[in-house]
Amino acid sequence: MTASLQRSLSGWLASATTEQQTHFFQSLTPREAEALYYAWNVWARDDQLPPPTAKSTTETDWTTWLVLGGRGAGKTRAGAEWVRAQARQPIRIALIGETLADVRDVMVEGPSGLIAVAPPADRPKWIASKRRVEWPSGAQALAFSSEDPEALRGHQAHAAWGDEFAKWRHMEETWDMLQFGLRLGEMPRQVVTTTPRPVRALKRMLNDPATRVSRAATRANAANLAPGFLSAIVRRYEGTRLGRQELDAELLEDNPRALWQRDQIEKARVTTPPSLRRVVVAVDPPATSSPHADECGIVVAARGDDGAAYILADRSMGALSPARWARRVADAYNTFEADRIVAEANQGGEMVEAVIRQVDHSLPVRLVRATRGKAVRAEPVAALYEQGRVHHVGMLARLEDQLCEFDPSTPAQSGSPDRLDALVWALTDLMLGPQGAEPSIRRL
Repeated sequence: MTASLQRSLSGWLASATTEQQTHFFQSLTPREAEALYYAWNVWARDDQLPPPTAKSTTETDWTTWLVLGGRGAGKTRAGAEWVRAQARQPIRIALIGETLADVRDVMVEGPSGLIAVAPPADRPKWIASKRRVEWPSGAQALAFSSEDPEALRGHQAHAAWGDEFAKWRHMEETWDMLQFGLRLGEMPRQVVTTTPRPVRALKRMLNDPATRVSRAATRANAANLAPGFLSAIVRRYEGTRLGRQELDAELLEDNPRALWQRDQIEKARVTTPPSLRRVVVAVDPPATSSPHADECGIVVAARGDDGAAYILADRSMGALSPARWARRVADAYNTFEADRIVAEANQGGEMVEAVIRQVDHSLPVRLVRATRGKAVRAEPVAALYEQGRVHHVGMLARLEDQLCEFDPSTPAQSGSPDRLDALVWALTDLMLGPQGAEPSIRRL
């Protein structure tokens, strides 16, 4: 069935009565029913289908299809189906996610991933040891992580799929390496699926004449989402800046009332830190371990031998048991060879230190207590950013969203900004607290 015929059938199904649809489906043989089930052009929305190619030599053809979608809008399915169509030929494909685990769990093995969308006869295999997807056609796709841009060096591909681009840790470096590798075939192309964030690399992609853009809000995919999810999420976030970004897929500029601005963070972003003098892990624990509790904010920060601060990692997590977040804190302390742990004690008092020491009694813990409001504590830390004295190492998307959405003029923030709180405690300890003798220079 050709693509145009599939779209014609899609239009007929949308306008047919329930009785007509039932009669049509019952008339299909099992083989025809399976073919129809996997005929993506029948079921896809227009925004989930790739843009047409240029009709004349005077028109700029596209090389990047950018799919901007809200949470659950079906953008992953659009990316997987596009790759599935390319993989009918024995070509080489690059798959890039925020981490290798994201490539495997979302892009390959997820409910809308490459394996799930393929009919049984054409279903690809995931070979974990080689980070490779193989199709019966002979097509192959290699998995890459935005955490390791250099892994793309020397790799060649006919096509690529990048998922959640706006969350990539080393966004620009990974993107550049990918472009150098797209050099096989007559017209190498790529699809990028992401929830938008107003970062420089995404704005540049939008302004590229060889980019075509599709947009979809979360509501567009309501038929495939749990009603409870949609009503609860919309009720909580509709009308907020976060909701407009995460649900409506709007690319929002900075809130002028927010303490942090994205341009400040972008200008000071670095790929690797210099030699470090002190490293701390700051934790803002949740009040309870209820599934509905706030996140546990865990941020790793350092002071370099240049006197500036470097945010090395955001290890924050959803509300789980105290033992789980304490283990995560201890792991961050050991991974980054930190000097101490800074923990807010307002919620649990001495219990916070006791929980951490149950994991490892030798961990140095400093308890801090909030005696002033959140905005008052955050203002001197935000001033460090304005002075260019704080650098983020790579992209820390969720932390940066929280910073740039924090408006001290709005008393009722949606949710507690626990990542922000942890960052404030870390930088207060490193840059604003009393400076004692520092240990010798260390390297990561």
